[in-house]
Amino acid sequence: MNKAELVSAIAEKAGLGKAQAGEALDATIAVITEALKRGDEVKIVGFGTFLVADRAGGEARNPRTGEKVQVAASKAPKFKAGTGLKDALNG
Repeated sequence: MNKAELVSAIAEKAGLGKAQAGEALDATIAVITEALKRGDEVKIVGFGTFLVADRAGGEARNPRTGEKVQVAASKAPKFKAGTGLKDALNG
Protein backbone atom coordinates (compact mmCIF):
# COMPACT_ATOMS: atom_id res chain seq x y z
CA MET A 1 0.00 0.00 0.00
CA ASN A 2 1.42 3.38 -0.95
CA LYS A 3 0.60 6.77 0.58
CA ALA A 4 -2.21 7.57 -1.90
CA GLU A 5 -3.87 4.23 -1.19
CA LEU A 6 -3.48 4.80 2.55
CA VAL A 7 -5.07 8.26 2.28
CA SER A 8 -8.00 6.78 0.33
CA ALA A 9 -8.48 4.04 2.93
CA ILE A 10 -8.37 6.55 5.80
CA ALA A 11 -10.87 8.80 4.01
CA GLU A 12 -13.27 5.91 3.50
CA LYS A 13 -12.89 4.49 7.03
CA ALA A 14 -13.25 7.87 8.79
CA GLY A 15 -15.85 9.38 6.46
CA LEU A 16 -13.54 12.22 5.45
CA GLY A 17 -12.63 13.77 2.15
CA LYS A 18 -9.34 12.67 0.63
CA ALA A 19 -7.85 16.12 1.18
CA GLN A 20 -8.73 16.05 4.89
CA ALA A 21 -7.43 12.49 5.26
CA GLY A 22 -4.19 13.49 3.52
CA GLU A 23 -3.75 16.46 5.84
CA ALA A 24 -4.42 14.28 8.87
CA LEU A 25 -1.89 11.69 7.73
CA ASP A 26 0.73 14.36 6.98
CA ALA A 27 0.13 15.94 10.40
CA THR A 28 0.45 12.55 12.13
CA ILE A 29 3.73 11.81 10.37
CA ALA A 30 5.05 15.29 11.19
CA VAL A 31 4.16 15.00 14.89
CA ILE A 32 5.77 11.55 15.17
CA THR A 33 8.89 12.81 13.35
CA GLU A 34 9.20 15.87 15.62
CA ALA A 35 8.83 13.71 18.74
CA LEU A 36 11.52 11.30 17.54
CA LYS A 37 13.85 14.23 16.75
CA ARG A 38 13.50 15.31 20.39
CA GLY A 39 14.34 11.77 21.49
CA ASP A 40 10.82 11.03 22.73
CA GLU A 41 8.96 7.76 22.23
CA VAL A 42 5.52 7.75 20.62
CA LYS A 43 3.31 5.02 22.10
CA ILE A 44 0.01 4.18 20.45
CA VAL A 45 -1.74 1.67 22.70
CA GLY A 46 -2.80 -1.42 20.79
CA PHE A 47 -0.65 -0.50 17.77
CA GLY A 48 2.96 -0.03 18.80
CA THR A 49 5.80 2.27 19.81
CA PHE A 50 8.01 4.46 17.64
CA LEU A 51 11.42 5.13 19.19
CA VAL A 52 14.95 6.21 18.35
CA ALA A 53 17.88 3.81 18.59
CA ASP A 54 21.52 4.91 18.68
CA ARG A 55 23.82 3.14 16.26
CA ALA A 56 27.46 3.03 17.20
CA GLY A 57 30.09 4.14 14.75
CA GLY A 58 32.86 1.87 13.68
CA GLU A 59 34.73 0.40 10.78
CA ALA A 60 33.24 -1.27 7.73
CA ARG A 61 34.67 -2.57 4.49
CA ASN A 62 33.89 -1.44 0.99
CA PRO A 63 32.69 -4.69 -0.64
CA ARG A 64 34.19 -3.76 -4.02
CA THR A 65 37.66 -2.73 -2.94
CA GLY A 66 37.98 -4.26 0.51
CA GLU A 67 39.10 -0.83 1.75
CA LYS A 68 38.29 0.02 5.39
CA VAL A 69 35.78 2.85 5.81
CA GLN A 70 34.85 4.75 8.96
CA VAL A 71 31.11 4.75 9.67
CA ALA A 72 29.84 7.60 11.85
CA ALA A 73 27.52 7.01 14.77
CA SER A 74 23.89 7.73 13.91
CA LYS A 75 20.33 7.54 15.12
CA ALA A 76 17.77 5.24 13.52
CA PRO A 77 13.99 5.11 13.89
CA LYS A 78 12.56 1.87 15.22
CA PHE A 79 9.07 0.49 15.59
CA LYS A 80 8.00 -2.12 18.12
CA ALA A 81 4.61 -3.67 17.38
CA GLY A 82 2.11 -3.68 20.22
CA THR A 83 0.11 -6.66 21.42
CA GLY A 84 -3.05 -5.57 19.62
CA LEU A 85 -1.28 -5.39 16.26
CA LYS A 86 0.48 -8.72 16.82
CA ASP A 87 -2.80 -10.39 17.79
CA ALA A 88 -4.55 -8.98 14.72
CA LEU A 89 -1.85 -10.39 12.46
CA ASN A 90 -1.78 -13.80 14.09
CA GLY A 91 -5.45 -14.56 14.17
